[in-house]
Amino acid sequence: MSDRHLLLVHAHPDDEAINNGATMTRYVDEGVGVTLVSCTAGERGEVLVPELEHLAHDREGGLGDHRREELAAAMKELGVTDHRFLGGYGTYSDSGMAWHPDGHAIAGDDRPDNAFWDADLTEAADHLVAIIREVRPQVLVTYDQFGNYGHPDHVQAHRVAMYAAQLAAVRSYRLDLGEPHEIAKIYWIAIGESRMRAGLRALRDAGEEVWEGMDPDGDLGFWVTADELLDAEIQATQEQFDRKQAAMRAHATQITVDGPFFALSNNVGQAIFAAEHYRLAKGTRGPVGEHGLETDLFAGLTPAVP
Repeated sequence: MSDRHLLLVHAHPDDEAINNGATMTRYVDEGVGVTLVSCTAGERGEVLVPELEHLAHDREGGLGDHRREELAAAMKELGVTDHRFLGGYGTYSDSGMAWHPDGHAIAGDDRPDNAFWDADLTEAADHLVAIIREVRPQVLVTYDQFGNYGHPDHVQAHRVAMYAAQLAAVRSYRLDLGEPHEIAKIYWIAIGESRMRAGLRALRDAGEEVWEGMDPDGDLGFWVTADELLDAEIQATQEQFDRKQAAMRAHATQITVDGPFFALSNNVGQAIFAAEHYRLAKGTRGPVGEHGLETDLFAGLTPAVP
């Protein structure tokens, strides 16, 4: 087993498989410790399976319990054995969201009392400080300050993760939560612009409808990151991508993996989702590969970081 450890902080079940499934699988295969923290159970997510629509929060409810099971199944596909809910299951609820006229997500008005968006920042961060000091990761992965597309729970997960990383390193802070630990490198999730555009063009050229509002030759706005701003790329092998797809498929209420995006013979889905991109938010960039990007999130670190 490696003495390296990777910590990922996500808002809801399924976020981890979509954004980091290949990365998690790669490091599991290398014997790296991988810990996933989900901040909510996604209680207010959409339900894509007609026979499970009764689980929606505005009907019978129970979607969070179901998605908890989906998450466990997804982690089994990726080989991740350490996955937790921030503060324990049920501490924070999915806040839901609304759409701004500009096309990004915002916080909605109809939120439960324990909505993650309304959580006390220090209280939520302290839950994560305890985990950081327990597993002592060298690398942390989370969202950028906009939550990639504005979802309030993604934004809050970013705030909690970044604040907790600071607090966990303070020598005099809350020693009841464990011995201080500084995370050497922090990455924010990104979608590389050129890869996304190529995938959208392939869909269009195959006669399939591209994602609503996404013109492969137009302005993709906050959905993508310019290639020159990327710092790292983790490229999955075919076997690792297959496991990522299996993990996405396990989140059946949230993700449709069997549509044309993944089924086309030109492997459009794989072209986009088999490579996962990151921006370095803390730490020093390590050696890069042929594309000018790190190919290892631990690049530049010694085998063991105290």
